[in-house]
Amino acid sequence: MHNHTHAKASNPELMKRATYASVFVASILIIIKIFAWFITDSVSILSSLIDSSLDLMASIFNMIAVRHSLLPADDIHRFGHGKAEPLAGLGQAAFITGSSVFLCIEAVHRIISPVEIDKGIFAIVVMLISMMLSIILMLYQHHVVKRTESLAIKADSIHYLNDVGINLGVIFAVILSVWFDWTYADPIFALAIAVIILYSVWKIARLSLDQLMDSELPYEQRDRIQFLAESHLQVLDVHDLRTRKSGQDKFIQLHIVIDGNQTLEKAHAIAEEVESLIEAEFPNSDIIIHQDPDNNYS
Repeated sequence: MHNHTHAKASNPELMKRATYASVFVASILIIIKIFAWFITDSVSILSSLIDSSLDLMASIFNMIAVRHSLLPADDIHRFGHGKAEPLAGLGQAAFITGSSVFLCIEAVHRIISPVEIDKGIFAIVVMLISMMLSIILMLYQHHVVKRTESLAIKADSIHYLNDVGINLGVIFAVILSVWFDWTYADPIFALAIAVIILYSVWKIARLSLDQLMDSELPYEQRDRIQFLAESHLQVLDVHDLRTRKSGQDKFIQLHIVIDGNQTLEKAHAIAEEVESLIEAEFPNSDIIIHQDPDNNYS
């Protein structure tokens, strides 16, 4: 049996800085949207404010989760703390669901009793500023996710992608309400925004549950692992491949069939070489390889 844990190739400080940036941007967005809501009394802006408030809570959850997930394995948590990230994702999903229900109730109330929006230009300027801040943060988060494959930061990025769409919706709603006198546009766009938010909940929850339930890596990655193991000239067959992901770390287990007349030292060396082939394309992996002699394999 061969078992070896590799050093992390990702940059923990990069992940931490991404969570700090997210909390900062969400705080700024909340402040400017509170002013915009008080001045305009727009339910669309209220929906955007609620979304930003959830972004802040989610970002704080992510900041805590990322710091915890980066803790090294210890005597109690021998596989590390990576599942703190999907747990934070489920927490985000719960918060977002509750706020979406509130938003739907408020939007329906405004459809029944329409309210005119004041100071439309101010509302549009606030939304444009919000969009620019969200896009800048998303670009940075995309860079971090590409480097670290962090689920928590990826889930957080989904919030801000929604924020850009929500701000666009608010701008259209304000234009239709103020300049075209269609007061129903504001609550109707708010309902549409609620649907968008709920869709993001489903994506975040699915990603989180996949990790918590130890789902296999995607088929293309498993096929690649199988191919890499079989590419070794002294590996006769590969079977019982099992994979899972926890935070940034991947866990890969497989059996290789080799010549039963090999010495223990040679069999170990073959397993080392197969592991190096896999780890070169799948960093941050804990790889366990079991060697089966060909005369005992059926």
